[in-house]
Amino acid sequence: MPRRVTVDGGQVGYRQSISVGKHRLIADESLDAGGNDAGANPYELLLAALGACTSMTVRMYADRKQWPLEDVHIELSYEGFSAEDCASCDGRVTMVETIEMELSFSGDLSENQRQRLMEIAKRCPIHRTLGSPIQIRTRPAYALV
Repeated sequence: MPRRVTVDGGQVGYRQSISVGKHRLIADESLDAGGNDAGANPYELLLAALGACTSMTVRMYADRKQWPLEDVHIELSYEGFSAEDCASCDGRVTMVETIEMELSFSGDLSENQRQRLMEIAKRCPIHRTLGSPIQIRTRPAYALV
C-alpha cells in the first residue's frame, strides 16, 4: 500500500478525521446512532471501498479489451444479523453478514460482454480481500517522549 491511512478521533462525539496522503475524509455515526452525521459511517466507507474498487476493475478490463463501456453504476448495501435468525445456518456462525451489490453497465455492450464484466467485478482486490480470511494485528503505538 503506497500511502499510510491515519484516523484520529477527537472530542466531538464519534467524528473521526481520516487522512490518506493529501486526502481528507470525515467518518461519523448517524444521528440515531449517537453521532452528528458529519460523514459516512464505517460500514458505508467499507461499501464505498468495495464499490470503487469494483468499478475501477471493470473499467480497466473493458479499456484493455477496447469494449464500449460508457458508465458503471453500483449500488451497495450491508446487512448483519444474528445466526439465531438464520434458518440455513449451522449453529457455529454467530453473525451472518451480507453485502448486496447491484451493477449496471451502459454502453453498446453485447450480452456476453456484460456477463464477462459481472465475472470480472468479483475479481477486484477488495472483493477478494473481503471474501478471504483476514488477519488484523492490533498493537499499541508507543509515543516517543
